Amino acid sequence: MRLLQVAPEVPENAAAIRAELLASLSAAPATIAPKYLYDALGSRLFAAITELPEYYPTRTEAAIFAEHQDAMAAALGPVATLVDLGAGNCEKAARLFAALRVRRYVAVDISLHYLRESLGNLQQKHPAIEMLGVGLDFSQSLRLPAEVGTEPRTLFYPGSSIGNFTPAEARVFLRQAHAECCGGSLLIGVDLVKPVDVLEAAYDDPLGVTAAFNRNLLRHLNRLAGTDFDIADWRHVAFFNGRESRIEMHLQARRDTTVRWAGGERRFAAAERIHTENSYKWRSEDFAALLETAGFSRLRHWCDARGWFAVFAAQA
Repeated sequence: MRLLQVAPEVPENAAAIRAELLASLSAAPATIAPKYLYDALGSRLFAAITELPEYYPTRTEAAIFAEHQDAMAAALGPVATLVDLGAGNCEKAARLFAALRVRRYVAVDISLHYLRESLGNLQQKHPAIEMLGVGLDFSQSLRLPAEVGTEPRTLFYPGSSIGNFTPAEARVFLRQAHAECCGGSLLIGVDLVKPVDVLEAAYDDPLGVTAAFNRNLLRHLNRLAGTDFDIADWRHVAFFNGRESRIEMHLQARRDTTVRWAGGERRFAAAERIHTENSYKWRSEDFAALLETAGFSRLRHWCDARGWFAVFAAQA
């Protein structure tokens, strides 16, 4: 097992991150990119979210993989290298190792610390598979390091993370993914449009795990940007925006509050929000058209019986 940090957090990079965050906080309305939800604790909280009964995507997608993995393997062809984008705890990819006959596994995640632990455990269970962990933020640009090699590979992007991109951003990302397949293939999970009550419960569970995941972002900002957010001043808000076909997550001020940092501050009125994440929901025919505009061909997809979720396989 090898680990590679593509963009080490040198002081210059830390300064750029701080500048980006403070600019986003100072904007009207304030926004924070969802990639900052995933520090080590945020990654663990998201893993807990996937265990919630309200959070249907993980178990629905897992059922699709379990039922159709042989058909997926046939559609993809030989998978010498599986590149897992946003690998997290690596469990989704690991369930496909046997069916896809994976010989080399490249786990890519923004949190190298969390990835190190996950990949270490996985290597013990699959010692015959060569493994490489890559610490990389691909939210702005997907470009894999030279250590991944140049042979055709299968890019694996499960869990409906493509929904964090606007449709225009998704098109750009998929075109980059097409290039990074190096003539190989793509296997991607897509969350579909469904009843609003089902969607909203998945992103605002009664146990409050998703709220903790969202509010933990403020702790991360305090570390990265030197802000002084008091988590008690903020609550989690999530709802479905039907016009945009997306779930939105926000942090809403419980009262008038001022957030300060070295050299500046931002006043938030009671009920003012910080937009932290979007999750777009697709219709299968629209997503197929998007893949084709990005250059993919020979598309196949599999859905659950309710039509809540889809997994697409496509050739580059």
